[in-house]
Amino acid sequence: MYFNGIYHLFYQYNPKGAVWGNIVWAHSVSKDLINWEALPPAIHPSKPFDINGTWSGSATILPGNKPIILYTGLDVDKRQIQNYAVPANYSDPFLREWIKPDDNPLVVPSQEMNSSQFRDPTTAWWHNGHWRILVGGKRKHRGMAWLYRSIDFKYWVKAKHPLHSAPETGMWECPDFFPLALNGRSGVDTSKVGEDVKHILKVSLDETRYEYYTLGKYFPEKDRYVPDNTSVDGRAGLRLDYGNFYASKTFFDPSKNMRILWGWANESDAADDDKAKGWAGVQTIPRVVWLSPDAKQVVQWPIKELETLRGQKVDINNQNVEQGQHVEVKGITAAQADVEVTFSFGSLEKAEEFDPNWANLDAQTVCSLRRSDVPGGVGPFGLLTLASQNLEEFTPVFFRVFKTKENKHKVLMCSDAKSSSLRPFNEKLYRPSFAGFVDVDLSADKKISLRSLIDNSVVESFGAGGKTCITSRVYPTLAVNDAAHLFIFNNGTEPVTVQTLTAWSMNAPQQMNQNLEF
Repeated sequence: MYFNGIYHLFYQYNPKGAVWGNIVWAHSVSKDLINWEALPPAIHPSKPFDINGTWSGSATILPGNKPIILYTGLDVDKRQIQNYAVPANYSDPFLREWIKPDDNPLVVPSQEMNSSQFRDPTTAWWHNGHWRILVGGKRKHRGMAWLYRSIDFKYWVKAKHPLHSAPETGMWECPDFFPLALNGRSGVDTSKVGEDVKHILKVSLDETRYEYYTLGKYFPEKDRYVPDNTSVDGRAGLRLDYGNFYASKTFFDPSKNMRILWGWANESDAADDDKAKGWAGVQTIPRVVWLSPDAKQVVQWPIKELETLRGQKVDINNQNVEQGQHVEVKGITAAQADVEVTFSFGSLEKAEEFDPNWANLDAQTVCSLRRSDVPGGVGPFGLLTLASQNLEEFTPVFFRVFKTKENKHKVLMCSDAKSSSLRPFNEKLYRPSFAGFVDVDLSADKKISLRSLIDNSVVESFGAGGKTCITSRVYPTLAVNDAAHLFIFNNGTEPVTVQTLTAWSMNAPQQMNQNLEF
């Protein structure tokens, strides 16, 4: 949240180790979203209504400029219930201490609800005399966004129906419900309704550890949300990020008039069937979010403040890259870099056929079948990030263009961790082929852009100006520090031109969450 000139980041943290358990609400503050100072935890288990856990939630700024936290507590019976906390001293600019009043909890599951699947209250919004919040839940195998209303923020009443639900999606964790302006990139307050906004409902799927979102219309008088028919309302739906990205949250920043997204780049040091055992991660770079011009998806871009960390700069212009060729980007710290590149090609005629048998496959599966080393027509082309000198290790971020039987083009974007590390496979390193399709028409100008933020074990990539985003966690053994390299590559028969590439070495912030030992 943003409060009196200070950004506050609250996050789930285990002070005792990188495994799940002992969860507290860690608290960090910043004036610019780049430099962060760690403060003592804001909330930790201590009372009957949260003695078995202080789980996720949200912050809301109430009238009179009064911040309040809603969070899930596990009570003495290990029921998931919704509690609140308030600052002990509103005049403290950092809000170091928070109080959990004894009139908690605010919301408890009704008797017919599953009390072990009822968590993560949203930021509240106000309309027509009532506050509203959502709490994630599950009924049988149906994901639920339970809706509650209150006049005074103390006494909450469950609505007769959920705001929205979807079959075969399982538990909905960390729901986020917010409006975006139909035109432009400016953000709007969470309570904004009307014909000039579209609402987004994002949920994190506990069963898959991925998120998906829909865009739609919110009917405040009925408290119903109806998704548009432009995307799937289910596991195969749109994602804010197609990689290691979970439990994301947006907030409205009134100082910049923007809506900003945070995500958790979760630890990938586990086998695919063993992901829950490792529980470490980093916050992604904050991203500004807005609607695409056709209002069919969310677009994201790193905050501008990140550019203050840029150092040494190199440029490559009008560089032709033939099939099998690798062009090294020299003169920067490849282990910690910001790279913006625009690729172009003369023709789409060589685009390979999109196999009809793939029609029901997701992008990640298609990427695993057509990796960066599999030759193609138009693509694969892109960047080899965190690469060792002789390419024993590399994490490719690339595009591949297919042609469908309707003679349309389908663009695949991949961030493939399969070749990212020489660590033996018996160490159960999680190395997925993350991927998403890019909604872009290449027939007009035959070019596509890519931006990758490379930070030692994290690669955040933004395709086509932020239409498709993929975050990967990777753990090279050779391509570390000064031994890391960055290459441009093309394995397609169609030559690719790097119209423009600008890459910067990235400096570390002056403050990177110091004082974490409380």
